[in-house]
Amino acid sequence: MSKVMTYGGHFRAISVLGLPLIGGHLAQFAIGLTDTVMLGWYGVEALAAVTLASSYFFVLFLFGAGFGLAVMPMVATAAAEEDETSIRRTTRMGLWLSLIYAAVMMPMLWWSYPIFLALKQDPQVAETASQYLRVAGWGLIPALLVMVLKSYLAALERTQIVLWITVAAAVVNAITNYALIFGNWGAPELGVMGAAIASVVTQVVSLVCVVIYAMRVLPEHSLFQRFWRPDWEMFLSVLRLGVPIGLTTLSEVSLFAMSAIMMGWLGQVPLAAHGIALNLASATFMVHLGLSNAATIRAGNALGRKDRPHLERGAIAVTGMSLVISVLTVILFLVYAEPLISLFMEPDDPQRPEILMIGTGLLAMAALFQLVDGAQVIALGLLRGLQDAKVPMVMAALSYWGVGITSSYYFGFVLGMDGIGVWLGLVLGLACAAVMLMARFWMRSVREVGVPAE
Repeated sequence: MSKVMTYGGHFRAISVLGLPLIGGHLAQFAIGLTDTVMLGWYGVEALAAVTLASSYFFVLFLFGAGFGLAVMPMVATAAAEEDETSIRRTTRMGLWLSLIYAAVMMPMLWWSYPIFLALKQDPQVAETASQYLRVAGWGLIPALLVMVLKSYLAALERTQIVLWITVAAAVVNAITNYALIFGNWGAPELGVMGAAIASVVTQVVSLVCVVIYAMRVLPEHSLFQRFWRPDWEMFLSVLRLGVPIGLTTLSEVSLFAMSAIMMGWLGQVPLAAHGIALNLASATFMVHLGLSNAATIRAGNALGRKDRPHLERGAIAVTGMSLVISVLTVILFLVYAEPLISLFMEPDDPQRPEILMIGTGLLAMAALFQLVDGAQVIALGLLRGLQDAKVPMVMAALSYWGVGITSSYYFGFVLGMDGIGVWLGLVLGLACAAVMLMARFWMRSVREVGVPAE
């Protein structure tokens, strides 16, 4: 029987695995943040349009990312079992499913304008957002393929390369944005369309880099050899795990997308303030997400070894790390709200005072949901590592939509609390998810792995 790792050992192992993943997520976030900051400098209407368009894009992207997220625990478990064939089969079918999904979703991105109008968005904002998506939407294909390959590499604990590829992509995005949005270095001034082109270029560069690395460093897996050959058994296995993971992610991201739509009902300035506050909250969420990915990989390894004591200690360690980050974030958002929001605006912007006023209130609400947001994503990571996805999917849907969206509308519009009310609904939805998912992991899922801890 293997020696039980101490909590100190777990903290060190999670840090070694998780820090590059956190850095990778922050670099990925920096890509969206660059768009937000530069478009905020360009104009409030441009920022509002891309906030709306990005929310819509990520609803579609993150559902499809379920196949990449399914690859991570499946490859981690196969690696623990030293099953090289399953590693290749899983990753290849994850790529297949991502390609199929992207092809099906492209019309939703191309014809987004009537959808925005049906959601009662400002016609001018909707028009600009739909034009952005007609270009940026093509990035869905490489983005989903990159997601699968990054999950494959992360599951094999090659997280350093995941970090550096994402950092390189963030640099490419910043340079391309600066050139094409404002017309610098002799490039045409394209505004919103420049941001869209930069997004696609960034995703393609990421895909090229990750494919080259996989082919050169891990040739034994032969991921792209006879890529056309179907493997229906593994295709269905990835599909069965990927769909509920994708729907779970969709439930969460659509909660935030719906909040953007509700903020759009309140006007351009509240929507812009929402975009800024959400970007700041998302930056800190990337830390929890990186820890969640590490939890998925280590839980998948424990499942492969049937090592319940290791799983339990690791779960306690990663949850404690997330809690510490949450407390630090609460302090940051409450003490430094105005300087943080000011980073996204020009000093002489005539709408600056109103955006600051609204954004400060929203950031206070973001501080409230840090604890529950961190807890629910850690629980999801642990459950995915054990390939437990169907019941968590139902719990997520009930929490995010049944509680979150309903509460957001009720507090924001029925009680007239406006943006603060919309964000209060987010807090309640995330809190419900945190309680239900943590209970699922500790009371059911963990007990099905190996022998009980002593």
